[in-house]
Amino acid sequence: MNNLIDLTGKTAIVTGGARGIGRAIVSALAAAGCDAVIGDFRYEEALATAQRISEISARRIAAFKTDVTSLDDVHRLRDEALRLFGKIDVLVNSAGWDQLLPFVKTTPEMWDRVIAINFRGVIHTCHSILPHMAERKQGAIVNLSSDTARVGSFGEAIYAASKAAVIAFSKTLAREHARDHINVNVVCPGLVDTPLIDEMRKDDFTRKIIDSIVSYIPFKRLGQPEEIAPMVAFLASDASRYVTGQVFSVNGGLNMVG
Repeated sequence: MNNLIDLTGKTAIVTGGARGIGRAIVSALAAAGCDAVIGDFRYEEALATAQRISEISARRIAAFKTDVTSLDDVHRLRDEALRLFGKIDVLVNSAGWDQLLPFVKTTPEMWDRVIAINFRGVIHTCHSILPHMAERKQGAIVNLSSDTARVGSFGEAIYAASKAAVIAFSKTLAREHARDHINVNVVCPGLVDTPLIDEMRKDDFTRKIIDSIVSYIPFKRLGQPEEIAPMVAFLASDASRYVTGQVFSVNGGLNMVG
């Protein structure tokens, strides 16, 4: 871990931290000296992740079953983090879900699930935790969006829209809470090799789209979760204290947007 990224003495909440990009983020934060609480509805996986990272890093990592679409669940996650560590310095919203379908074949039930997890979940955690950060006049929030939010993507109309909402929401919070010394930034991963991608590849339509996209990536491969996490750790650290309201793509060069 780069010496500039020092999170010693800090505590983070990471949603969706049980597996994939979220797990890599928890690992990167712990390697930089941060204690963390994982909030994930996959409790058994989250607990195993917490135990494994604790053993490797010698940091305190806890896990709680959390459905980010439930504001009550998010409040409980916040309260447990405060009970264990007394403060929350960093919030990382990594929980997300997607399903590739042409828009006209999607359903209201699918719209509701995508928006609830990808956007309302971010609303819930920020609304619950920001008052604590504002009272302490410090904090860092890193919200994971997606490159689809910046350029669109075939078969991901609702997903792209929900992730674009995360960007606009984050920029507004950055403006509102700069006076509280809270940094709010966004990381947009490209295609990353995660369990969700593995599950999505089981569908022929989705597999063809993913394979087509990979062919356009200059590096000709999917990203790895460990290649997303360092950017998040940087934005969570004091090394980025003059960075707020910004959007960073980590995508292997697939979309070179300004």
